[in-house]
Amino acid sequence: MNFTALCAAVGGFETHKREAGEKAKEEHLESVRAQQNLRCAVVRIFPNRSQFFPYESVTLSCVDSENSPDWTVKRNTAGNETADWGKRNGSQHVIDAVYLFDSGRYWCELRTGACSEVINVTVTDGPVILQSPVLPVAEGDAVILRCIHSDASSSSNFTKFYKNGLLIGSSSTGSIAVRDVSESDEGLYKCSITGAGESPESWLSVRGCELDSFHFHPIYVLLPVVATCLLFVCGMLLCLRRKIRAKVDADVSYTDVTFPHRELPKTNAETTSELLLYSTINPGSC
Repeated sequence: MNFTALCAAVGGFETHKREAGEKAKEEHLESVRAQQNLRCAVVRIFPNRSQFFPYESVTLSCVDSENSPDWTVKRNTAGNETADWGKRNGSQHVIDAVYLFDSGRYWCELRTGACSEVINVTVTDGPVILQSPVLPVAEGDAVILRCIHSDASSSSNFTKFYKNGLLIGSSSTGSIAVRDVSESDEGLYKCSITGAGESPESWLSVRGCELDSFHFHPIYVLLPVVATCLLFVCGMLLCLRRKIRAKVDADVSYTDVTFPHRELPKTNAETTSELLLYSTINPGSC
């Protein structure tokens, strides 16, 4: 196969894969639009935990792919149900000091009806809280659970961790890691510090796959890259070949070559024939 045919084949292969990837992405997007013609956002909270002590400052914000300020943080709490709460700055709400009545469900919402997942916030007047992921975690990730004492100067560090009321581990550092999480790790978690007390429970959610975003299979990324590299190499080889041929043609010069005519020496047979003829004619002339 020559260079031109190879490059044409690679180019056709790359175009086919690119079109297949674009078609798959478009089909996915159309499916998402058909299911919900809504924009999606994620509600984020800082500090990144769902349990708080009274008087802590908490910031909640809505984040989407367009960084739109049109989102509003909504809540459903057992206490203060007023429409205005915290300090709003675009899609961000700041609560300078949380109280027990700020415990409840929080989410992001648009006037069109689009909304995010709900997170649960717990404000406790107890001495211990659990720091755990607020949003669902993906299967295979590692999760750090940490027990926090309201008295930072407390010397008590021995901590026990529970899932659905059952002891799952203990630590002298106040934290443990749950590695390679799966759906079986979902449940209610809490912790206790020896001599201090225990935290409220928080739900840990594990998600098997992302539904709100489209992920290309690695082959859709690798194949175009490989095809592009092959096209580049083909182009370089073609250019190099043309340059070499042009250089060779330029270096070759042509001239007329004349070969002088040289008579070949006579053979013995020819010499003998001439001698015999001469001797025959000689006597006839006498």
